[in-house]
Amino acid sequence: MAASDRMVLGPLVGSIDQGTSSTRFLVFNAKTAELLSHHQVEIQQKFPKEGWVEQDPKEILKSVHECVERTCEKLQQLNIDITNIKAIGVSNQRETTVVWDKTTGEPLYNAIVWLDLRTQSTVERLLKRIPGKNKSFFKFRTGLPLSTYFSAVKLRWLLDNVEEIRQAVDDGRAMFGTIDSWLIWSLTGGKNGGVHCTDVTNASRTMLFNIHSLDWDPELCQFFDIPMEILPKVRSSSEIYGLMKSGALTGVPISGCLGDQSAALVGQMCFQDGQAKNTYGTGCFLLCNTGQKSVFSEHGLLTTIAYKLGRDKPVCYALEGSVAIAGAVVRWLRDNLGIVKTSQEVEKLAAEAGTSYGCYFVPAFSGLYAPYWEPSARGIICGLTQFTNKNHIAFAALEAVCFQTREILDAMNKDCGIPLSQLQVDGGMTNNKVLMQLQSDILCIPVVKPSMPETTALGAAMAAGAAEGVGIWSLNPGDLTAVTCERFEPQINPEESEYRYARWKKAVMKSMGWETSEAPSNGDTSIFCSLPLGFFIMSSMIMLIGAKYISGTDK
Repeated sequence: MAASDRMVLGPLVGSIDQGTSSTRFLVFNAKTAELLSHHQVEIQQKFPKEGWVEQDPKEILKSVHECVERTCEKLQQLNIDITNIKAIGVSNQRETTVVWDKTTGEPLYNAIVWLDLRTQSTVERLLKRIPGKNKSFFKFRTGLPLSTYFSAVKLRWLLDNVEEIRQAVDDGRAMFGTIDSWLIWSLTGGKNGGVHCTDVTNASRTMLFNIHSLDWDPELCQFFDIPMEILPKVRSSSEIYGLMKSGALTGVPISGCLGDQSAALVGQMCFQDGQAKNTYGTGCFLLCNTGQKSVFSEHGLLTTIAYKLGRDKPVCYALEGSVAIAGAVVRWLRDNLGIVKTSQEVEKLAAEAGTSYGCYFVPAFSGLYAPYWEPSARGIICGLTQFTNKNHIAFAALEAVCFQTREILDAMNKDCGIPLSQLQVDGGMTNNKVLMQLQSDILCIPVVKPSMPETTALGAAMAAGAAEGVGIWSLNPGDLTAVTCERFEPQINPEESEYRYARWKKAVMKSMGWETSEAPSNGDTSIFCSLPLGFFIMSSMIMLIGAKYISGTDK
């Protein structure tokens, strides 16, 4: 098709949205924020042992290339000129840890996903070196408690357990990064001059980053025994990092980078102090913008960097409530229990039930995150009767997402002092109308969903388009496009909501204390694991055989 026949829309911005469950590439109109086209590929999660969650970094990179190429093909079918794509932003699952060889470009191990629990013994070993075994010892430097969740302990595990990584570090070949670093390095040339960098939002989730000085902290690196030379350079969330070196968009600058939850905050245009959003993805993440002041929670929330939209722009902070399992519980019902064939069926089953009938589901598959930070918790379903069926369990699963959000919203309201009058929401699960109505009922406040729910990708696109040297997306409040929203109002009385919430809290207490790191690693619960008991049983058997033999010779 001749270039003159193609649709002229003005400048466009692409957005790589690399999440835990899938990778997507989306293209937006920089002037109207309209989503023009996208492509999505589901990512495989590997569970090699109980509590372990891994992904293949090469599969992730391949999925990005595929999404970019397919989206560009779709745009061309729509007569849209892809040469109008002037910038690309990156949004990514945070904390997930990759180490690769800079000379070959090959990963040295699978990516250890943020949900992974293998590092619990690493955390306990590190806690012994902290006065009073205080998990919050580094809180005022990092905003984070010592937990399996963050990258530093995952990296420590890799250095302790993977010989190839130790050798690569000794040889000066190793590079560490979260998914954004791996993608940007690979897309800007990889072993042939790729840019090794991250942004402040992703760096703030490693536990190696000082959120006040905005740089890697030598004392934290010394505590975790992490060599600083393997760390990426920390940049702002909106600047040109490098150019795409292959594919349909060769030469286009990558100029925006935000961890997925920060990207959603930007995409929801929560630029004022006190504005908050809740994203429903694999997990559930409530962020409240606290402006240029870092606020530290007394109720189990994290202090994190919201964004820094330019090298010379101020950094803004947020309070965050993190829930490990939200959309992942729907995937579990589909893939592990097989009670639905598609994620969309869960909404249908829940709607048919209309109630959990007293069934409560605490999906603590990876322990409990905010506000408890309790790694010993495990998932439970309780309140079952002979009447309970899969519809009730589906309803209880959706209700669990809402109850967990209620817990972190309560903590947020206590820390901020001013209760939210409504909740802005986004993410894939917000397409589930039963879930959104349930959420409003359980919170007793309206839930507001933008008509275009791809706010994570939009946030990364905004940062990329606004970068110095690109300058095609204005972030001035007066220039931002008004967003149309769908609104869900509470439909049950507050007393019923409180009753159900109290029962949920009771179930949460039952989920705690299930797991300890001292449990036998091979699951062997044989009575012979106890040496004294083993001797007792063996000697008793010998005596019994001896007695039978003696009695036999007397006859």
